[in-house]
Amino acid sequence: MRGRPCKKRRISFYPETTYFKPAGIPLQQMQEEILGLDEVEAIRLADLEDMTQEQAAEKMEISRITFLRIIDAAHKKIAKSLIYGKAIKMEGGDKIMPNLDGTGPNGAGPMTGRGAGAGQGRRMGLGGTAQCVCPDCGEKVAHTRGIPCAQTKCPKCGNRMTGKYCPTN
Repeated sequence: MRGRPCKKRRISFYPETTYFKPAGIPLQQMQEEILGLDEVEAIRLADLEDMTQEQAAEKMEISRITFLRIIDAAHKKIAKSLIYGKAIKMEGGDKIMPNLDGTGPNGAGPMTGRGAGAGQGRRMGLGGTAQCVCPDCGEKVAHTRGIPCAQTKCPKCGNRMTGKYCPTN
């Protein structure tokens, strides 16, 4: 007998960097922890936005208990990665990622399911970044939605830009 299907979690941030690993260890020799995008969103809302569990659960359109389970699992995965030197890969999860018009990224339909949506393999860079910043000369340009800052060249020096996180509330 199957249990109730998971309710989709609403996320409003997609990280531009989706993989972290300890320096100096070849990737082939590493284990990794998979952090779902719903877990990343829970960490962002609770730890960066300083929302209460009730506020964050409401924003993700889930119960407070579900939010607590999600953030607890995320904290444990991050702790295991730090303590045991594992890589962290951010992907998938039961999520709905609406665009401004209620569809998924770039208006390509709803971004739902476990990593099977449009743009999932391309890493669209649709998070809360408002500006792309050059790490060398400090030049700032407006972020173009759908194009990761790392694919944007600095107009002054030609180096790759990085994203500057700006909350979208």
